[in-house]
Amino acid sequence: MDALALEATSTKKPANGAAAASPLLGQAPSKRKPAKKAKKAVVFFEVEILDAKTKDKLCFLDKVMVPDQTVHSPRQGKSLKDEDVLQHLPVGTTATFYFRDLGAQISWVTVFLTEYMGPLVLYLMFYFRVPFIYAAKYDFTTSKHWVVHLACMCHSFHFVKRLLETLFVHRFSHGTMPLRNIFKNCTYYWGFAAWMAYYINHPLYTPPIYGEQQIRLALVLFLFCQIGNFSIHIALRNLRPPGSKTRKIPYPTKNPFTWIFLLVSCPNYTYELGAWLGFTLMTQCLPVAFFTLVGFIQMTVWAKGKHRSYLKEFRDYPPLRSPILPFIL
Repeated sequence: MDALALEATSTKKPANGAAAASPLLGQAPSKRKPAKKAKKAVVFFEVEILDAKTKDKLCFLDKVMVPDQTVHSPRQGKSLKDEDVLQHLPVGTTATFYFRDLGAQISWVTVFLTEYMGPLVLYLMFYFRVPFIYAAKYDFTTSKHWVVHLACMCHSFHFVKRLLETLFVHRFSHGTMPLRNIFKNCTYYWGFAAWMAYYINHPLYTPPIYGEQQIRLALVLFLFCQIGNFSIHIALRNLRPPGSKTRKIPYPTKNPFTWIFLLVSCPNYTYELGAWLGFTLMTQCLPVAFFTLVGFIQMTVWAKGKHRSYLKEFRDYPPLRSPILPFIL
């Protein structure tokens, strides 16, 4: 029970708890049809009411009754944010709180650490050729191709960077996400990591067709985009003070890697795409290319959503920017 909403109500008490039909913010209808009497399953919640500034506990409600149809009823208003203050809301002297059960939740940090740790460990298992992966004669052997060792270093660097950014850089606007997300995200990251690692570290793997020149070009692209991605994450972190959920328009800083903000709303995704294109070029491996394509599709969806959110929230948002690819997408 994480979401909280508010609704103004009339002094007349509605019949059969009909006012609880909306879990969100909105004006109560003036006329309601009498509902048929039926047995209602009841859920009880514990509610703390805190001071908005000091966070001191003002009161504690140990038994708040909510009929189960309240949780599943149609939405008729907007959800309240954690930082909303009661006296600033458009309600009268009498108000009704509605609670929505979000189900089992898990922290963003836990999900990110889990989904990033898996690929790191799985890839290294294939790299060291632990038993039961390839034929027994290849157990704990190493590849004769230097690009295989370079790919392992690049892959490990990428996910170690993600783990460190999760712990020390990222500031999350939401504390939790649905528990089911950890299974979905881990299936995606762990599955692709095992698939690409199997072929890159396979004893029969062959290097890229254009040899060292192709590998070195790919390495430059990979490292350039990794530095760019990290620079964007630092710039976004600096926009939000610790403990705050304020949103601002991101602009380029003195760091040249952030100048792409002039053309793109989500350059972190642009650099992420570039890094995986570099890794694809370096390994010339079909599973890596497929992972890059799927990731590009997903990041495009996220970038378009954030771009629309920026345009809706900020009237002075730079019109020249594209969601993820300058002038294209």
